[in-house]
Amino acid sequence: MIANFEQLDNNEKELMYSLPIYVAILIAGADGKIDSSEIKKATSVASIKATKSRKELIEYFNVVNQDYEDKLKMAIANLPLGVKEREKLITEKLAQSSSIFKKLERPYAIKLYSALKDIAKQVAEASGGIFGYMSIGYEESKLVDLKMIKDPSK
Repeated sequence: MIANFEQLDNNEKELMYSLPIYVAILIAGADGKIDSSEIKKATSVASIKATKSRKELIEYFNVVNQDYEDKLKMAIANLPLGVKEREKLITEKLAQSSSIFKKLERPYAIKLYSALKDIAKQVAEASGGIFGYMSIGYEESKLVDLKMIKDPSK
């Protein structure tokens, strides 16, 4: 068990472990479609973070990374198909995490929040720009900063 999560109840833990999936779906689906390059990128980022994250986050991403692609696809299938409805639901879930971030040790919360923003940026870049790389589309750009989660550094 992650030491920073010991004081959280099961629902709070479940939400925290779901954040990378929600972030990936929010950003990937912002333009109305979730394509395979975005799913692959989200899966790749989760896998990389499980081994090359800040050391405090490796345990978190090891848990998140277990069956990540399956969880991602299941979440996509269970969320509303409409962009606005899906975005509203995910935004609410992400906003709920703000109160949970306050319960974590501040340095850990800041690093986790930063890692989530990095996931958002990498997924956003997965299908934009020249030949699909290194650019963030307009719809993704409105969400990539994850402003619905209160920055734990402030």
